[in-house]
Amino acid sequence: MTPPEIVVKVGGALLRHPRVLDRALAVLAAAAPAARMVLVPGGGPFADAVRAVDQALGLPPDASHWMAVLAMDQYAHLLAARLHGGCLVDDPSGIAAALDAGRVPVLAPSRWLRAADPLPHSWEVTSDSLAAWIAGRLGAARLVLVKPPGANGPNLVDPSFGRALPQGLAATIVPADDEGALRRALAAEGAETHGGERL
Repeated sequence: MTPPEIVVKVGGALLRHPRVLDRALAVLAAAAPAARMVLVPGGGPFADAVRAVDQALGLPPDASHWMAVLAMDQYAHLLAARLHGGCLVDDPSGIAAALDAGRVPVLAPSRWLRAADPLPHSWEVTSDSLAAWIAGRLGAARLVLVKPPGANGPNLVDPSFGRALPQGLAATIVPADDEGALRRALAAEGAETHGGERL
């Protein structure tokens, strides 16, 4: 399989900003023909529901981990439905088939992650780290993390992200409302100096 060029993790917190989410998805759809792109969903309110149940009932770490991963699947269904050219997939072969057909694969990752089980089962591991692991396994050249409007500061990724990110894989954080920075990050045009934060 020819590796994708870019893995784009779309943060679940964007569901609090539906217009910004739709504009960001439009930018992604427009950029897709020029790059082999894979979308990885965050967990958003679906994962927040798991976190709330965990806080109330004290779930075992394994249970909360896999429930949160399933939350990513739910968001994947939403993204695939709203992204022009989006196609829901659940493994590397589905990604390859979608890309070869000129579609934008949106990964529902639970099946693949359950089989590989690559990272610790802890709330310190979020969809950012899972997206970094996925990008590495796919052989992508770049990872773009699309965050909510106004995202900035030192704690934009989870504590496990640095360990999950493969050496040599370029990662950039972009606030979803900065469409220019998002376009530049997708085109690898120096997002670190134009609104994106290079990690």
